[in-house]
Amino acid sequence: MQTADSIVIIPTYNEKENIENIIRAVFGLEKEFHILVIEDGSPDGTAAIVRRLQGEFPERLFMIERKGKLGLGTAYITGFKWAIEHHYDYIFEMDADFSHNPNDLPRLYDACAKEGYDVAIGSRYISGVNVVNWPMGRVLMSYFASKYVRFVTGLKIHDTTAGFKCYRREVLETIPLDHIRFKGYAFQIEMKFTAYKCGFKIKEVPVIFINRELGTSKMSGGIFGEAMLGVIQLKLDSWFKHYPKRKQS
Repeated sequence: MQTADSIVIIPTYNEKENIENIIRAVFGLEKEFHILVIEDGSPDGTAAIVRRLQGEFPERLFMIERKGKLGLGTAYITGFKWAIEHHYDYIFEMDADFSHNPNDLPRLYDACAKEGYDVAIGSRYISGVNVVNWPMGRVLMSYFASKYVRFVTGLKIHDTTAGFKCYRREVLETIPLDHIRFKGYAFQIEMKFTAYKCGFKIKEVPVIFINRELGTSKMSGGIFGEAMLGVIQLKLDSWFKHYPKRKQS
């Protein structure tokens, strides 16, 4: 029996060092959240850890196992569709590695559930640069990438590449998920841009981003390059594309 209105989607690949701790941290919050793990065939045994924890949290922890690394975007879209089918009202994106602090989940929830926003973004750059333990080169690359995306797209968002978010279900029901083209880092930009073009209200909630301590980062310069070129294509396509509009309440 579903008792929560919120579900946190966590994609995983080789996260055995983090997955149990992040699940317990989310379930330890005062507000009840459910978790859906999208597991992309990790050879390190991540799925086995999740299956063991499902025995402890049978009504709160769910997992979809896929056959291999199919991309961040497809993982989230798979999770979005599952969450919509199971009638969750608030659907979150979060990393497994504690770079996104579980204690910030209620703040993102409040922005949507209590303040009336449609999308809440855990923003590293809304109040300065709140990034801990990143090499300076990566901080600068990420910060100026967001500036570049703002310039090209016209998005009034400081952290355009953020991956810590809460969506109201209506947003994901309105966006044509099967037409989201990007599968890697640019997926995060495309989802924000599409929500903006559909007329949804977006709020940035300041968070502190802490680089992972355990496991291996999935980020690379090539992923960033794809995003930067993809932004230009996204803007060009928007001149000719029809975006569905949010329903007027």
